[in-house]
Parts: sequence; C-alpha cells; structure tokens
Amino acid sequence: MLKYTVKRILTMIPMLIGISLLAFIISINAPVDPIEKLTRAAESEGEAGSSSVATKIQKQEWRKKLGLDLPIFYFSISNFAAIDTLYKIQDRDHQSNLNKLTHNTGNWEAVSNYYNSLLMLERKYEKINIKELYKKDSTLDINVINEAKNQFGSTVKNLLANSDSRIINSGIASLYKLIDENKFLIPLETYVNKVKKSKNYLESNKTKWKTYIPSINWYGFKNQYHTWLFGNGKERKGLIRGDFGFSYRDQKKVEDKIWEKIEVSFKFSLISILIAYFVSIPIGIFSAYRKDSTADRTISVVLFVLYAMPSFFVGLLLLFAFANPDTYSFFPVGGLKDPTTWNPEWKWWHWEAIEHQIPYLILPIITYTYGSFAFLSRIMRIGMIDVINQDYIRTARAKGLSEKKVILKHALRNSLLPIITVFAAIFPMAIGGSIIIEVIFSIPGIGVEILNSLTGGDYPMIITIFTISGFLTMIGYLVSDLLYAVADPRISYK
Repeated sequence: MLKYTVKRILTMIPMLIGISLLAFIISINAPVDPIEKLTRAAESEGEAGSSSVATKIQKQEWRKKLGLDLPIFYFSISNFAAIDTLYKIQDRDHQSNLNKLTHNTGNWEAVSNYYNSLLMLERKYEKINIKELYKKDSTLDINVINEAKNQFGSTVKNLLANSDSRIINSGIASLYKLIDENKFLIPLETYVNKVKKSKNYLESNKTKWKTYIPSINWYGFKNQYHTWLFGNGKERKGLIRGDFGFSYRDQKKVEDKIWEKIEVSFKFSLISILIAYFVSIPIGIFSAYRKDSTADRTISVVLFVLYAMPSFFVGLLLLFAFANPDTYSFFPVGGLKDPTTWNPEWKWWHWEAIEHQIPYLILPIITYTYGSFAFLSRIMRIGMIDVINQDYIRTARAKGLSEKKVILKHALRNSLLPIITVFAAIFPMAIGGSIIIEVIFSIPGIGVEILNSLTGGDYPMIITIFTISGFLTMIGYLVSDLLYAVADPRISYK
C-alpha cells in the first residue's frame, strides 16, 4: 500500500506540470492585457498619476515584476525572418502587429525601421503643448486644436496596431491632411515623411522566402513559464511554492485572497458531503433490502422530487420560511457571523465560535445537501442490489447468519465501491462552492469570488482555482483507490 501510494504521488508530478503548462497557456492567451488591467486598477485607487511618463514607468515595473519582459517559453519555433526578441515590446497589440508585418514581408530590418519611425512620430506628437501654443497665439481655438491633436494621435496609434497596407496608406494620408489643415502640426511633417519613406521601403524590399525556413530559438531557463513555475528569487516565488501572482482587480496576491475563500466554501461543502453520505448510505441500504416495496417507491419519489427542485428555489424558500421577520425569524438572513457580537480572538475550535456560527450554517447546509440524497442513495441502492444477488451472499444466508449480519458485514463493504468512485469527482468540487447558494445566503466563499473574477476578467484567480481543482482531482482519485482496498480485501496494490 505504501509503495503504491508513493508511486502514485510521484506520477502526479508530471501531471501537475502538465496542468500548470495548460494553465499558463490559458493565462498568456487570455483576451486581456495584464499590464493594462493592473495599471487601470492602480489609477482607480489613486496610486498612479495622470502623467503618461509615470504610467509608462509603472507599466515597465509591472512587466518586470510579472516576468513579462522575458521570452514566453524555454524555446520557440518560428521562421528565419522572425526576430527572437519580439517579447521585449511592451504593448501586446504592437507585438501582434509586428509579428504580422514580419510574416507578410519577411524583412524584420525594414519592419523595425518602420516601427521606430512611428514611435518617433508618437513621441514628437506627445510633446505638443496646447497651453504653450495658446500663449503664443491667443486667437487659436483650443477646442479645434484639441480635436485635431486627438485625431492625429488616434491615427498614429491605429498605424501602430495595423498591418494592412491599405489602412496604413489611408492613415498616412489622413496625417498629411491634418497637417495641411492645422499649422501647429507642421513640425511633425518631417517625421510623417520618415514614416512614409520607411513604409515604402518595406513594401519594395520584401523577402518572403525567409518565412518558409524554420528556425528554433533557445532562451534557456530565463523565461516567463520558468519564472511563473519556479519564481525568480525576488518578487516571484513561483507556482510550486504557492505564489499564483497578483489579482487584476485589486493588485493583491492571489494566495492571500483565495485561501480564506476556499476555507469558507470547503467548510460548507465538507459538512454537506459528510451529511449526504451518512444519510444516503442507510437510505440506499434500506431501499435495496426492501426493493420494489411501497417504502422503496415512496423514498424514490420523495428523493427525486427533492433532486428536481432547483437549489436557488429551495434556498429562497428556506429564507422566506425561516429567516423572514414577517413569518418565522429563526435564522439569520445571510453571512457567517454577527460582527457586533463576534470576538476576533475566537479560534474555530472554541465552543463560543462554533455556537455563534451554527445558526448561520443550518439553512445553507440544507440547501447544499438535499440534492445529493437522491443521487447518492440511488447509487448505493444499485450497488447493494448487485451485491446481495451474488453467490457468496446466498452462501452466508444458507449458513444461518442473521439478515442484519449478512447485510452489514458481508454485503456493505463491497457495495460501497460505486459510492467511493463518486467521491473522487465530488472532492475537487468542494473548493468550488456554489455560486448561486453563496449569493443567496451572502456567503463570502470561493463561488462568489469565481463569479467576480469571471465578470471582472481576473484571470489569475480563475487559473488558480483551475490549478487547485486539478490537484484535488488527483488527490481525490488517490483517496478513492486507497478506500477501494479498505472496503474490499480482494483489492490489493503492489
């Protein structure tokens, strides 16, 4: 048994690496720029100034902190025309555009010159000070100047994010038109000329053949995946040491936010699972023993009616019936504790803490549990029926053993195998909580956190839950295998 357990734990290592790789792929391909998310979150909290220079500095700091200034993986497979340092470009849209331009033309040098000419134009544009222009000429209409300046800047940004030749030509023509119509933009004409010149050079000097020659670029261990998994020894500790990165919503470490939420949901789920098993097993045994009887049919009808009732409906019904000041206010409406009477010094094992939280647990646990009775009891019933029809059960009865002893000693252990299998799937779901139930009862669990993360695009939180669920799934299957051997002596692991 010990040898088998150690072997299974060792086989989990490559599986965990595979899960982490899949989670990493999802994270880097998420339809959101983490730097932009974190920057906007900082600005909303007043941590960043309005200065574009300050914002760029902060973005650089975040890129370095998250390891986004490194190559994505240990190696990359591209073509002879592609550049192996494209990851250094901060803006994700710029990266994508440069990659398209390089693929379309096969001439990175010409693409780089074109890109740098656009960046130079953007920097010169940003230096235009409308207030100084107005001081020099008070006859100028500030609104007109602002509109022209914004149009010019928007066109430049559009050029930086586009690889279509027709759109580029149209954008350059729009820049010339804005310069002709607005004298204060005339100093930028020189730089627009450079953009046009570099674009024409790019179009006339294509080396498309380079894109057909494969190329492998080796980056070593200093890459985003390695940093994400093992850390960098500074800001990041790595996934294997419990560092899941930063939340996009509030810039807090994911592990600092998630464990408390998981603890809440796990508490409800674990209690619910234990109650469901302790109730369902006896019901399943009784139904199997009294197969097709009136009691069996009645139990089946009642359980399936409960199973068919939506959890949100049952939760709302319980609140209306037992937490309503207009009817019977036996239980709190929601939450986990009363902040006015709760003592922060209480530990979870203190009777005062347990007694305080019991009224808050009853209604949610009922809502969590009732639906499992039909499912688990039916599985137990089927398993028991299959076992009691076996030859060794008939032999035990022929020996004169009591029916109670036959069922509980000889049939029960083998009939537990199907319900143990179900445990492997239920166990990882315990951390996921229930979004609907937690919302109804105002429970600050992981279910509500998942909902907020999905709606807010907080991918580190989503990926963390995905990774932990994968790990718990493997643990669940290991526990199930070990319980097989406990329940059935015929099963042994070598």
